[in-house]
Amino acid sequence: MEPAERAGGRDPLEPGGRPGPDPQGFVPQKEIVYNKLLPYAERLDAESDLQLAQIKSNLGRAVQLQELWPGGLFWTRKLSTYIRLYGRKFSKEDHVLFIKLLYELVSIPKLEISMMQGFARLLINLLKKKELLSRDDLELPWRPLYDMVERILYSKTEHLGLNWFPNSVENVLKTLVKSCRPYFPADATAEMLEEWRPLMCPFDVTMQKAITYFEIFLPTSLPPELHHKGFKLWFDELIGLWVSVQNLPQWEGQLVNLFARLATDNIGYIDWDPYVPKVFTRILRSLNLPVGSSQVLVPRFLTNAYDIGHAVVWITAMMGGPSKLVQKHLAGLFNSITSFYHPSNNGRWLNKLMKLLQRLPNSVVRRLHRERYKKPSWLTPVPDSHKLTDQDVTDFVQCIIQPVLLAMFSKTGSLEAAQALQNLALMRPELVIPPVLERTYPALETLTEPHQLTATLSCVIGVARSLVSGGRWFPEGPTHMLPLLMRALPGVDPNDFSKCMITFQFIATFSTLVPLVDCSSVLQERNDLTEVERELCSATAEFEDFVLQFMDRCFGLIESSTLEQTREETETEKMTHLESLVELGLSSTFSTILTQCSKEIFMVALQKVFNFSISHIFETRVAGRMVADMCRAAVKCCPEESLKLFVPHCCGVITQLTMNDDVLNEEELDKELLWNLQLLSEITRVDGKKLLLYREQLVKILQRTLHLTCKQGYTLSCNLLHHLLRSTTLIYPTEYCSVPGGFDKPPSEYFPIKDWGKPGDLWNLGIQWHVPSSEEVAFAFYLLDSFLQPELIKLQRCGDGELEMSRDDVLQSLTIVHNCLIGSGNLLPPLKGEPVTNLENYRETIARVIRKLLSKYIHIIGDLLQFQGSHKHEFDSRWKSFNLVKKSMENRLHGKKQHIRALLIDRVMLQHELRTLTVEGCEYKKIHQEMIRDLLRLSTSSYSQVRLVHTLWACLLATTKPCLSFQLHFSLQGALYCLLGNHSGVCLANLHDWDCIVQTWPAIVSSGLSQAMSLEKPSIVRLFDDLAEKIHRQYETIGLDFTVKSCVGIAELLQQSKNPSINQTMLSSEEIKEGLKRQQGRNVDALRNYENLVNTLLDGVEQRNLPWKFEHIGIGLLSLLLRDDRVLPLRAIRFFVENLNHDAIVVRKMAISAVAGILKQLKRTHKKLTISPYEISGYPKPTQIVAGDRPDNHWLHYDSKSIPRTKKEWESSCFVEKTHWGYYTWPQNMVVYAGVEEQPKLGRSREDLTEAEQIIFDHFSDPKFVEQLITFLSLEDRKGKDKFNPRRFCLFKGIFRNFDDAFLPVLKPHLERLVADSHESTQRCVAEIIAGLIRGSKHWTFEKVEKLWELLCPLLRTALSNITVETYNDWGTCIATSCESRDPRKLHWLFELLLESPLSGEGGSFVDACRLYVLQGGLAQQEWRVPELLHRLLKYLEPKLTQVYKNVRERIGSVLTYIFMIDVSLPNTAPTASPRVPEFTARILEKLKPLMDVDEEIQNHVMEENGIGEEDERTQGIKLLKTILKWLMASAGRSFSTAVAEQLQLLPLFFKIAPVENDNSYDELKRDAKLCLSLMSQGLLYPHQVPLVLQVLNQTARSSSWHARYTVLTYLQTMVFYNLFIFLNNEDAVKDIRWLVISLLEDEQLEVREMAATTLSGLLQCNFLTMDSPMQIHFEQLCKTKLPKKRKRDPGFVGDTIPSAELVKRHAGVLGLGACVLSSPYDVPTWMPQLLMNLSAHLNDPQPIEMTVKKTLSNFRRTHHDNWQEHKQQFTDDQLLVLTDLLVSPCYYA
Repeated sequence: MEPAERAGGRDPLEPGGRPGPDPQGFVPQKEIVYNKLLPYAERLDAESDLQLAQIKSNLGRAVQLQELWPGGLFWTRKLSTYIRLYGRKFSKEDHVLFIKLLYELVSIPKLEISMMQGFARLLINLLKKKELLSRDDLELPWRPLYDMVERILYSKTEHLGLNWFPNSVENVLKTLVKSCRPYFPADATAEMLEEWRPLMCPFDVTMQKAITYFEIFLPTSLPPELHHKGFKLWFDELIGLWVSVQNLPQWEGQLVNLFARLATDNIGYIDWDPYVPKVFTRILRSLNLPVGSSQVLVPRFLTNAYDIGHAVVWITAMMGGPSKLVQKHLAGLFNSITSFYHPSNNGRWLNKLMKLLQRLPNSVVRRLHRERYKKPSWLTPVPDSHKLTDQDVTDFVQCIIQPVLLAMFSKTGSLEAAQALQNLALMRPELVIPPVLERTYPALETLTEPHQLTATLSCVIGVARSLVSGGRWFPEGPTHMLPLLMRALPGVDPNDFSKCMITFQFIATFSTLVPLVDCSSVLQERNDLTEVERELCSATAEFEDFVLQFMDRCFGLIESSTLEQTREETETEKMTHLESLVELGLSSTFSTILTQCSKEIFMVALQKVFNFSISHIFETRVAGRMVADMCRAAVKCCPEESLKLFVPHCCGVITQLTMNDDVLNEEELDKELLWNLQLLSEITRVDGKKLLLYREQLVKILQRTLHLTCKQGYTLSCNLLHHLLRSTTLIYPTEYCSVPGGFDKPPSEYFPIKDWGKPGDLWNLGIQWHVPSSEEVAFAFYLLDSFLQPELIKLQRCGDGELEMSRDDVLQSLTIVHNCLIGSGNLLPPLKGEPVTNLENYRETIARVIRKLLSKYIHIIGDLLQFQGSHKHEFDSRWKSFNLVKKSMENRLHGKKQHIRALLIDRVMLQHELRTLTVEGCEYKKIHQEMIRDLLRLSTSSYSQVRLVHTLWACLLATTKPCLSFQLHFSLQGALYCLLGNHSGVCLANLHDWDCIVQTWPAIVSSGLSQAMSLEKPSIVRLFDDLAEKIHRQYETIGLDFTVKSCVGIAELLQQSKNPSINQTMLSSEEIKEGLKRQQGRNVDALRNYENLVNTLLDGVEQRNLPWKFEHIGIGLLSLLLRDDRVLPLRAIRFFVENLNHDAIVVRKMAISAVAGILKQLKRTHKKLTISPYEISGYPKPTQIVAGDRPDNHWLHYDSKSIPRTKKEWESSCFVEKTHWGYYTWPQNMVVYAGVEEQPKLGRSREDLTEAEQIIFDHFSDPKFVEQLITFLSLEDRKGKDKFNPRRFCLFKGIFRNFDDAFLPVLKPHLERLVADSHESTQRCVAEIIAGLIRGSKHWTFEKVEKLWELLCPLLRTALSNITVETYNDWGTCIATSCESRDPRKLHWLFELLLESPLSGEGGSFVDACRLYVLQGGLAQQEWRVPELLHRLLKYLEPKLTQVYKNVRERIGSVLTYIFMIDVSLPNTAPTASPRVPEFTARILEKLKPLMDVDEEIQNHVMEENGIGEEDERTQGIKLLKTILKWLMASAGRSFSTAVAEQLQLLPLFFKIAPVENDNSYDELKRDAKLCLSLMSQGLLYPHQVPLVLQVLNQTARSSSWHARYTVLTYLQTMVFYNLFIFLNNEDAVKDIRWLVISLLEDEQLEVREMAATTLSGLLQCNFLTMDSPMQIHFEQLCKTKLPKKRKRDPGFVGDTIPSAELVKRHAGVLGLGACVLSSPYDVPTWMPQLLMNLSAHLNDPQPIEMTVKKTLSNFRRTHHDNWQEHKQQFTDDQLLVLTDLLVSPCYYA
């Protein structure tokens, strides 16, 4: 890394001018450049070196001494502050050391979570700029991160309440992995695949986990020579999976994120072409756009759609390259969705479309920046063959501009469009800006559509910079600027707030970019100007006009806001929110304009403002503030001239008016006096040096006015004092002009037009700083001596009781003191400990005095403690607004900080303020402590206003350890506020610190007994609720173990690192031993504190007469204290177990969760051993990856011939509990549980148990306790809302797991009783216990398990026969939970029981349906391991498919879905051993034959009585069909792949049945057929299936039933749109569809013809078909078909209803032309006018033609009505005449 790199790519000379290698002795990685521009830049190097040296040595020291807290934490915080202040100003070696040390710290296994997050955030910050460290500099292992993510995000104990993680932890961890990814070693990819491939079982939740891991961990930025170790290992496998999976499972979106990242990191190294149509089809599907009329969306699609951001990145990365395929598809995508952007369309899909528009240009600009302007670094560059060419960029801009222009006026606002336009204009201004201006000029003219105006203006603001700077692409750009500015002026309108604000923004934006200088004189002097420059020169003569007109508008605005409210009567102190916004807009715009003016224009403006302000008298609240702001802006720009006008005038008036001493005591002052004071106080906010001339006058005024009685008066006077002090003592820039040095040079040497839109040059900013001179400082101290000193003496005497002062007097004095303090905050040294002798230190004296007057005034204290010249919250909001402005004006394309000069100056100023905020030392002195105590006393006083200072607490938290001890003596409500903290801050009761919690939590609970506690006051009750809620929300498990193991080595290196370093001796081994001891001591302390806290809380909760609310709060706090590394103390275990039978349900619920957690803590570990699956199966390892049923995982299958029925078989079986093992591949190290002998002993007697276990044992062996518990558990909680409760299940599972069958004898009678009772809540209770029993018996011996099933089988039989509507869900959950993660061979009793006879018919159809439901729950959990059971079930169900009852049919449909779920066609998957769809469908089709052969319509005439005689085949067929429909509908949204080939054979049948109209009165069969078609048409097709589908559609289109022909068309619309690019990629398919639609236009049935027309216009609209001349000629030919002459009919002859063939043809032609017209609803293409003329010729044809023509014309009128003025241009006059005739209805009275 040469120095050139870090100087921002320029020559080694930096802006500070330090050449070559630094005197600092190291090359900084990357500094913050803005520091070099500060006026005191030369001091900074020494300052930063010292800080860095301290950080290095102390951080190293703290880690070696094992002191994570406070040492380690304090110094890592210091390091992150250092980075904020100086950037990465340390050598590469140090950078690497810091990263390695933090990496070790973050991955300490038992690290407290809040520390982990702190370290992680710093580490992310250190790794952020990845170009600074290459892979050779740094390598990080991936496993520690994986262990951490596994431990925290997939925590096994969090759901039991043994760990509490904050919500932010997931994002922090993912970002951390993302930052470390580039530095994983080369072999990491292979290891990761090895680790996570075995999880890839698509039916299991682990699939999601595997793909998530791949997405966040797989490194994609390896250099090309390592690609074979990187993505080539997994690319084909994962893209194959993605291409073939259907129905958007959640992990599909994550694959997209992974591919997007891969594509971006490796542009040019992967050939995406084969996948492009598939990618675009899926992205289009993922937008969920509505298609067709009656569309039913598969609900899955709404939740799991792709993240647009990632999809955009993927598209951008694939663009370019030789083939241009992506651009073609992108154009296709926008063509097909453009019409959705039209403002008249709205829906939930709109947000996604807008996001797509906003992100895509942004992403392309970023790519261009990377390819063309970015400094090369170690990251792989894009090969030249794949860089974007200019042609690529042009094509891209052309394809996206249309939708963007439509989106300008969208219902959601124009923000996205404006951002898109800003980026597009950077690339191709000549294509983007003209159409925007075309829309802007009319919008500025119109008065009736304000929304249109705000939308266009915000878009023009976006493109402003590209417009003004012109450039070679768009030289005429700047000429538009003046016309735009002049026309925008009327927007300054007091009646329309939003218009006013956008106009201000508009004017300010343009005037920031352009110097407002009149250059028209140059025309005579120079003749070397270009055409455009000449035009601009003459135009600039209007600038003066513009400025003056703008001022007139503003004065109008001000006067109207004075008239509106006669503010004086209503004592509103503040402006309304809107007014303050307008004030801000006005003052900032005006000050921008004046900053950019030439001297001549400025003088005119100044005079005008001056005259306005002295000729009126304003009230000081609203209008006064606005005028004073304008004056201030003027004075700031040119202090000398302006002060000459203003100061003498104001001083004169004020002196005049205060001549008379009576004025001093008036309560209400003269308005003129107030106004002049206000004006004076505002205009003194200027460069301090210029004020010194007027000091005598100003001091006089202060002496006259500081002691006015009127509050308004002395407040204004105090402001004056405050501003004077600030102006003379602060450091700030004095000008913000867009060109350094201003514009006051003669036009001959300086030609302003060249500077339009020019960026500031960071290296020659030439900031003019104001640095206080000694004269100014002397003046400031003079002011303090004259005004502050007397007040302090007065207050001191008042405090000592020598002087009586009224409250108003005290307030006045305090106001003066406060203003002096905030005015000169940066002069006064911070508080010291002991009083300092010299008088200068006012801070001290103020502090002493104020403490005496405590109860009066609070803000002062906060300022005393912290104020150093600027406030934190103001700083934060300025930082935010700086970033916003920067975004709206920045040039993302070229980067390299090319911002406007004013912005750069702003950024330097912010850097200065940041320093004043963070540098000052916070040593905690005695005086601070006393002040904080006083604050506490205040905050707990009884005034609510005073109490609000508790917000100060948040600032003081860092220093308040010592003060917490005496909290609880004060008034309650205040104390609560203190504990609660402010709304976003940390809550005091939750500091991550045992010492603090040990005091606060018990106090909260026992305050329930204090005398002060009045629960009548609702405000107090609410506070307690808030507090408890906040503690629960913010609590994170606090660490008990602070061991630091592995980091010591790196810490030593860090401490020894030179450049910069301070001389500090290395630690001796004694000190290190000492450190270890201290650290162990700390662990012991923490443990002691933990147990203390638990015991104190228990004491609190067990007090006799504690109100119930506090008891609940206390138990809640106790339950937060469960941990996974420490068993709860015995007393607490007893407490929770006893509370299982508490009277209050809230307490019982908490106790259930807690006991489940305790049982998990007491669980004994079970021994595991490694097996080799290949040896067990006797088959070798497969050579390549084959998922699914292979010989080597066959032994996992359930096989009724070899299920373990005896003890010997049982013990020799190898059980694998988790369902995913072995499906995809086997893990490297496959572990299963060891045999029974090696496991912990079962059947222990009471003596064998630990004490904790004995407590539980005693309670659960006590029949009375159990009886009471069961009674409580079988009560209902909320009627109708209760569900199977997983917490209770965990409780019982834990009990049976830890104590095996010890309690069965006590429970058995209860179970038998409960099962027989059919009430909802009792059934739920027994289901929870049974599920717990089955899962808890995982490690029981064979005898015990066998006994258990002897007990359970009869119970389950009874339960299943008693099942009711309310309980079937619970039983389903119960069985599913029981089978989850269990080897099916262990549960063979259960499966055999469930498969006995699901459809027995006993108990009616409902019980049958429920038994199927329960069975399905169990089998679905077992996934692919029970093929035999699935086959048996299918065989059993097949004859029963013709069920009569609807509920049974639906259930069978759902069960079939699960049976066939395992038959997936994913890549490298072996054919399944489970049932397969094709074979089943073949058998079904055989049975449906009788229906296929008949042609007439199929009616649903099934007699519902199953009685007399055998039904014929047809009726059987119809019943069967109903069930099949249910199956297809159920699987449409669930299965991973659809067996298209087989289902296609059913299509013709559905087409026949589906009804045409939307009518709910149809029978079930027809409704289902329609729904089923709708779902099937949305399915994803693979390219090879396209011809098959079209063949079926073609065949159906010839069917004799017109219903079928009609439905084919609706099916076609949806199918084509949802698979758009797959079809477009296949030319034959497009031809076929075109032929199909056009031939159906000539169908004999009117409805079919009309539907064909609609379909045609839809296909034309989404650009699937194009309107070419053959098509047009074809329709025109058809239109010309001659109609036969009408014959005279006999009066008796009934007219024939069948239309003649000629009429049909003619109608077809007219319909075709109509479809073409309607296919472009929002514009008028060139061919349209002629077509409309041709159509109008048919207005008098016989029906139905006339009808069609009328409909077409009225639709045309409806859609084109909005923009008719534009569309009119396309027609000739004659055509317009004809059209008007057609569209205006004829007059009836003519």
